[in-house]
Amino acid sequence: MSLTNLKKKLFIQAQQIVPQQKLSRLVGKVAASENPVLKNVVIQAFKAKYGIDMSIAEQQNALKFKSFNEFFTRSLKTGVRSIDPNPKSVVSPADGAISQLGKINEGDIFQAKGQSFSVEKLIGDPQLAAPFKNGEFATVYLSPRDYHRVHMPYSGTLTETLYIPGELFSVNQTTAENIPGLFARNERMVCLFDTDIGRMAVVLVGAMIVAGIETVATGKVKPTGRLELNHHAMKLEKGDELGRFYLGSTAVVLFEKDKMQWDQAFKANSTVVMGEALGHLI
Repeated sequence: MSLTNLKKKLFIQAQQIVPQQKLSRLVGKVAASENPVLKNVVIQAFKAKYGIDMSIAEQQNALKFKSFNEFFTRSLKTGVRSIDPNPKSVVSPADGAISQLGKINEGDIFQAKGQSFSVEKLIGDPQLAAPFKNGEFATVYLSPRDYHRVHMPYSGTLTETLYIPGELFSVNQTTAENIPGLFARNERMVCLFDTDIGRMAVVLVGAMIVAGIETVATGKVKPTGRLELNHHAMKLEKGDELGRFYLGSTAVVLFEKDKMQWDQAFKANSTVVMGEALGHLI
């Protein structure tokens, strides 16, 4: 076994051993702390490690934020990101990279080489998942250095949110290639919409040391260990903020069959920014 493969194996094994929930909640307490010494040390270390570009942030002095969470979910300067104006476009919900995108084949979503997961398990309810059985999907990975607010890929009315408890594996490429059904196993918030082209879903997937998920309809999610379905009637336009992650993770976007198509320029590992056109209506 090569050194690289050994490191990957140890990385996966470590995630299976550590108490994922307890570790993530502990990190969450540190991230929420407003102790000026603690939060400044954490922010400075994080900035240095990941090379955070504060020039695009509305507040460019990182130490002005009250907590690490506030720093991490920072807003962008006006005009830094524009929403594609074509009424038939579908845009990226976040800054990040395409993990995968394409067709959902008989209910299966491609995760990585040799790995897939079912849309039914991802959504957590057979009836709510049914419209997407042979539709389209895009998985966008938000790295630690990215802007961490998630926006609407297309205009619609939020009808349901479904919180699904789960594990908290990392969601990077190594884990995606080695953990079966990764995105359908991790803790997540499913947001479902009615649009003028049918049903749409945006699934906010939690990950290792992600200290929380928030949506505009539910506020910050409080993990309860049980399914929680809520009904809404909230109209959101393309580009509107939908939610945010407290530490990085992944957003999965779903559409029904024969309603839209992804632009061929986008492949796995393509870098994207929020508001950039990823596809168009058919």
